Amino acid sequence: MQRSTLHLRNGDTSVVLDLTTDGLPAIVHWGTDLGDLTTAELDGLALAAVPQRVSGGIDVPARLTLLPQDAFGWQGTPGLDGHRAGLLFSSALALTSHTATEHSATFTARDDVAGLELLVELDVTPAGLLTQRLTLTNLADTPFELGALAPTFPLPATATEILDTTGRHLRERSPQRRDLTVGIHLRESRKGRPGADASLLLAAGERGFGFESGLVHAVHVAWSGNHRLAAERTVTAESFLQASELLLAGELVLAPGESYTTPLAMGSWGEGLNELAGRFHTEVRGRAVHPTRPRPVTLNTWEAVYFDHDLATLTALAERAARVGVERFVLDDGWFLGRRDDTAGLGDWYVDADVWPEGLDPLISTVRNLGMEFGLWFEPEMVNPDSDLARAHPDWLLQPAGRLPVPARQQQVLNLAIPEAFDYILTRIDDLLSTYDIAYIKWDHNRDLLGAGDARTGRVVVHEHTLALYRLLDELKVRHPGLEIESCASGGARVDLGILERTDRIWTSDCIDPIERLDNQRYTGLLLPPELMGAHISGPRSHSTHRSHDLSLRAGIAFFHHLGIEWDISRLTDAEEAELTRWVGAHKAVRDLAHTGRVVHADLPDESMDLRGVVAADGSRALFTITQRTTSANYPTGRLHLPGLDPLRSYTVRLAEPFDAVPGPGQSPLLWAQDGVTTTGRALATAGLQAPILYPEELLLIDVRAL
Repeated sequence: MQRSTLHLRNGDTSVVLDLTTDGLPAIVHWGTDLGDLTTAELDGLALAAVPQRVSGGIDVPARLTLLPQDAFGWQGTPGLDGHRAGLLFSSALALTSHTATEHSATFTARDDVAGLELLVELDVTPAGLLTQRLTLTNLADTPFELGALAPTFPLPATATEILDTTGRHLRERSPQRRDLTVGIHLRESRKGRPGADASLLLAAGERGFGFESGLVHAVHVAWSGNHRLAAERTVTAESFLQASELLLAGELVLAPGESYTTPLAMGSWGEGLNELAGRFHTEVRGRAVHPTRPRPVTLNTWEAVYFDHDLATLTALAERAARVGVERFVLDDGWFLGRRDDTAGLGDWYVDADVWPEGLDPLISTVRNLGMEFGLWFEPEMVNPDSDLARAHPDWLLQPAGRLPVPARQQQVLNLAIPEAFDYILTRIDDLLSTYDIAYIKWDHNRDLLGAGDARTGRVVVHEHTLALYRLLDELKVRHPGLEIESCASGGARVDLGILERTDRIWTSDCIDPIERLDNQRYTGLLLPPELMGAHISGPRSHSTHRSHDLSLRAGIAFFHHLGIEWDISRLTDAEEAELTRWVGAHKAVRDLAHTGRVVHADLPDESMDLRGVVAADGSRALFTITQRTTSANYPTGRLHLPGLDPLRSYTVRLAEPFDAVPGPGQSPLLWAQDGVTTTGRALATAGLQAPILYPEELLLIDVRAL
């Protein structure tokens, strides 16, 4: 039987679709570039994927299509769930037309009985990502209640193991693995934001896949509200991933003629997680909104002063910050009306005259005269019940009919979907940005959404609230060109490529303990390149874990990322100031490399050590950190290999600034670290280097340069 097929190619990725299917087309290959294929070869590939009818099964074997539907025999999770007052619940959307280019395609499908039309937009991007966006339109004259609309990505038969992350406040992005067996593995966020415990992405690959090897695919949904990620395997050996918005009961009812468009679902793949993450990084860096100027070294005042806003103290902090090389000074929580602790004031976005009798001008003038930008903390979506805003407009708070949700951090949530509430927040922030020389906003979001209903209607409004947030951020950017915004949400609880279309970095975690940050930054980095990940140098003793670390570890773990300081540096000794200045200067000298290069992680047999680095796009230079997490059973440990280098080039390897010697308890010199060593990229990736002897929780930075 002759088949109709499409072959989309871009970024070393091929996607082959079989259009000779019931309903929507089926993807029969997503992954490595298959090269130029003839029509006969494409048809043969599609024909080879058609399943047989089995004993006890349906007469026409169902296919995993772009929108699997039970009307065509699909018995796994459908791509569409919805109904008209309990009727017409089983859609039969069938392909009516399509258009295609070399790397993209659109498909239109209709179900005249159900009164629905679907548009599917597929694109294989220059980075090699497969993106999907679905739009469902109600063609009938009665409402259609939508429960789910889920872009679906097929997995190869080799995908037998799942990787995702979990976590909590102060410990986001903890990895977890399990077998991909028959059934569904579901990760959801019902908290109105992606959440600390929800997964940044969902990956499935060959058993034992790591950062350097093993075919692996993953999906991410670019959405800042409730979301759903799923991996499923059927008894007929179909395996797939889904990435969609999670819609709550009655949240989205399409009126006649109305449409719903899913958030962008993004799929990546690679031979190992380094390659998979690299595709996401290339995609993110290629956006028109991606920051292009060097990421300013930032000092944030929170862990230095908390709510103690005293002009003399903050002036001393700013002066010391400028001396060590800080380029942006951010005043955190505590500057606005009635805000002496975290129990009151949220929503009253006016400078508190009791604390700042002359306004913020004296501090901002000092900061600007010292050559730094000024930034200010907001939490615009939150309201303390003890605030003038809550007392004046209790109906602006998200709530089901008749009762406020359980409080969290003495906070409730402002319903930005109410035009008056939206306008109030826009006006207050706009006024402050117009009055003061503010270049940066730290935009916080410190509680989950519960009972997220509109007090006027009683209906769920997470979807509408999220879209209103996007409009608010977009409008502020239009009114204040050049304004940069950080997405912070109890640390790293709102990290997604929807919010990052409108913001310029994320706060990776409220925990700045460098050992905790090793995994956090590694797994956040599956999606984001380091320049978008705020990573600050903490004080000697971590505020969240109470562990103490040397400056070299605290600075070294943050070194590759958007560097900052979260520490009262006004009381540093001269020696401490000199050391911190040296680290800040070393970062500035290499941030162009760190913020444009390929991030690599080594899979080491000895888990007491961590090795990661960044390699220039042209392979000419690399930087690596070696971190001794714990003591090892081996003493000394064995060799370490350096991944990601050009195997055909020769490199010189030496200690990187600011190191001039190997720390730790070494009993004899480490010869390669004394004067450097020169060998090939292939040798460094295979034979490797003798690991240094380090104390637990020590770090070494090494510089690799091509001859």
